[in-house]
Amino acid sequence: MRFIKAILILLLAFAPMMAFNAGAAEAVEVEHGLPTAAVKVIKLGPLDITNSMVMTIIVTLILVVFAQLISRNVKPVPGKLQNFGEFMVESMYNFLGDVLGPQLVKKTFWFFGTIFFFILFINWFGLIPGVGTIGWHVYDSAHRQIGFDPLLRGGNADLNMTSAMSLMFFVLWIVWAIQANGAIGVVKHIFAPGADGSGFMKWFMVAIFLFVGVLETLSIAFRPVSLSFRLYGNVFAGENVLDSMMKIVPALSWLIPLPFYFLELLVGLVQALVFTLLTAVFTLLICEHDEGHDHEHADGHAEKH
Repeated sequence: MRFIKAILILLLAFAPMMAFNAGAAEAVEVEHGLPTAAVKVIKLGPLDITNSMVMTIIVTLILVVFAQLISRNVKPVPGKLQNFGEFMVESMYNFLGDVLGPQLVKKTFWFFGTIFFFILFINWFGLIPGVGTIGWHVYDSAHRQIGFDPLLRGGNADLNMTSAMSLMFFVLWIVWAIQANGAIGVVKHIFAPGADGSGFMKWFMVAIFLFVGVLETLSIAFRPVSLSFRLYGNVFAGENVLDSMMKIVPALSWLIPLPFYFLELLVGLVQALVFTLLTAVFTLLICEHDEGHDHEHADGHAEKH
């Protein structure tokens, strides 16, 4: 159950990472909707615990307990709980195996599988009634209500959380890229993937690939930004839509948001898949050359024998 061990380590690592920029997360004075930044609810020395961190810690503990329950007493004939856990993990493993290939998925599934389930359940737990709606009103010096600070906030509705996941992937992407191609091989992969030939054509292709490599480098550098803002924007917008639907007709606040709740359940799943697939494809693009090289090397070695 290597995946279970990975989820215990990786999930517990995310909550402290969120605190890196938590000091900048102040309550935003707004009249309606979810505040654009997470709100501080507890202060532990120099560490500010925000409402999104509280939500993330709660979901993390639930997932850790679930992982412990299904992995503590693994049986050859699984019970319902173990069977359900193995079904989720095996389904995701097979899905990512079709994308990454059998070799790369063995190496990276601990991260991609964890990130998918982590984002999925963070998104879904953010839809529980009371999250974003139970809290306290904010008043100015004249005792006029100027905003509302929720006690709990969806973990991925905080840019610190999505940025932490994106930066962690970026670091792992660099490690996997160097492991697959070597430091010089990564540079060649980006700047000279096919600069063959001779004479003028060779130098012309070198110039073309150099220009393309600069663009590719900029694209790689901005990937953490696009990944974090895409997930944050979709989750934050969805929670604001639910908030607006609840307030549009107060007497029907229990009925009008229902169709949007089902829509947000789908959005939560789609966003988890999008983040996982994008990071998996980015990894495949930098590592697939290495896998092809390994296959050629293995074939050549087999012919010699």
